[in-house]
Amino acid sequence: MVKRTNLGGLDVSAQGLGCMGMSEYYGESDWDTSIATIGHAIDVGVTLLDTADQYGAGHNEVLVGRGIAGRRDDVQIASKFGIDRSSGDENRVHRGDPPYVKRSCDASLLRLGVDHIDLYYLHRPPDNAEIEDTIGAMAELVQSGKVRYLGVSEVSADLLRRAHAVHPIAAVQSEYSLWTRDVEQVTPVMAELGIGLVPYAPLGRGFLTGSVKAENLDPNDFRAKNPRFTGDASQQNQIIADTVRAVADRLDVLPAQVALAWVYAQAERLGVSIVPIPGTRHSERLDQNVASLDVVLDDDALAQLQPLSDRVQGGRYADRGVR
Repeated sequence: MVKRTNLGGLDVSAQGLGCMGMSEYYGESDWDTSIATIGHAIDVGVTLLDTADQYGAGHNEVLVGRGIAGRRDDVQIASKFGIDRSSGDENRVHRGDPPYVKRSCDASLLRLGVDHIDLYYLHRPPDNAEIEDTIGAMAELVQSGKVRYLGVSEVSADLLRRAHAVHPIAAVQSEYSLWTRDVEQVTPVMAELGIGLVPYAPLGRGFLTGSVKAENLDPNDFRAKNPRFTGDASQQNQIIADTVRAVADRLDVLPAQVALAWVYAQAERLGVSIVPIPGTRHSERLDQNVASLDVVLDDDALAQLQPLSDRVQGGRYADRGVR
């Protein structure tokens, strides 16, 4: 079974499951396969399930709710609110006004079919409210029993301090991997305040596995237009994927396992609990990801991997970001 760890007081599996791709952004998906994968995750001890109200316009929360039916006490549900796409993606708004916060939570609870959310994130810093007002409304959700712990996503160190001053923050969810290390500017504050890190896209959205090529992607897969996956940047970034594969070959493991093992190896250096949430729609990939918990990177591997983020070409998103 997967070992356990702690995110700001919340006991969770040391690896979570990112469920976004089961509904949107990564091409076609299958409901039954996704439900089976969620069930398999719980069976092997991956109990932190990550979703959001905007994934598939609510579809993902419904799917997760079905996946945990009859097993609510075996999981920790993390969901997010704050990206309002109701006027189209080109007009999306990052919202945090208190009435919206409360409506969003009630709607998520209904779609999930549960009476509380274990970890509720502000998905992005709000455009239309001060962070203190947004976190204040989220704190009321904790007081009412609808939410257990609070999180924030993609925040600066200053915003994190301001949020934590209103109500304790258990976790920060940010993109973090061998080729995306921006959140390390915030981790000193996280270490000081006892806040955990939940890295999304720890496999570089699949690029670090060496198995994803833009030209082979589904037209509905946002990576087909992602700056890091296309054009000259893709060719330059291939050096990063090749290095990961070389380390994996020497250690007789998979590239994905090396990428995840590197993320885990940063916990001691950064002084924070780290619980990555690699996304997958398939049980066999989930098992491979879980096996990374037993991969130990030697000094030579770390020396090869540590500088790779300096070589990355291309921005993280073509627009304001999907997650």
